[in-house]
Amino acid sequence: MGCGNGDKMNDVCKGIFDSHAHYFDARFERETEGGADAILQTVLPKTVKSIINVGTNPSTSRRAIAQAGKYEGMYAAVGIHPEDAHFLNEAEALEELRKLLGTAETRKQDKIVAIGEIGLDYHAERFGDRPLDKALEMRLFERQLELAEQLGLPVIVHDRDAHGDIFETVLRYPKVRGVMHSFSGSPELAREYTRRGWYISFSGTLTFKNAQRVREAALAVPRDRLLVETDCPYLAPHPHRGELNHSGLLVHTVRALAELWNCTPQEAADTTRKNAENLFLA
Repeated sequence: MGCGNGDKMNDVCKGIFDSHAHYFDARFERETEGGADAILQTVLPKTVKSIINVGTNPSTSRRAIAQAGKYEGMYAAVGIHPEDAHFLNEAEALEELRKLLGTAETRKQDKIVAIGEIGLDYHAERFGDRPLDKALEMRLFERQLELAEQLGLPVIVHDRDAHGDIFETVLRYPKVRGVMHSFSGSPELAREYTRRGWYISFSGTLTFKNAQRVREAALAVPRDRLLVETDCPYLAPHPHRGELNHSGLLVHTVRALAELWNCTPQEAADTTRKNAENLFLA
């Protein structure tokens, strides 16, 4: 792909792949007339070609599957988020997840393309009235990596203030591949992941004025290993920071990436879409 047409930075880009969204989130119903459906009917398949709707526990994973079934360009990921883990019965949640993952045939019917959102979150000492339980998070992370290995599915990994433990853990599962979502680590860490076949995804933080390290990390990622995402309804890009995020706003992140790559937004959209298709849909 040629990437030297800096004079076309204002081009409108189409065919974007939003690799991480949560359209079941209650904020859509609270803050948008018509809820998530109103947004999705607008952005799919015009600006955005595909979306991965990412579950955070068995209940939201079922909702992600149901929403994906309504839209041709939407797919589902099912998993147990480290925050949600503190409010679930561990054994029951894992059993429900196994049932959701079913067989290759049922996964195809349900449009399940990944296990996620999984990982570790050490940012807060408490989640509501529950204290941070690192051992619980680690057990669920490892069990879900094992499932991914057994089923041959990619994973979508959440890493918040747990860079060392995440990296050491995935090294123990060398057959598992996936994406580090909304990456916040160093350029050096990004290189280590991509050297091992992982993908790195960047959200609206790429557009934030105070996020120079995020941009440095993006430049460290080979172009065939970089994805873009919204993490909507969170992490809206500049100039919409603090607002309800949705896939239509991903164009701002793509444009920020195009500036880093010195290419057109359409070229950045095409490259990141192909990368996401290689990871999730190939």
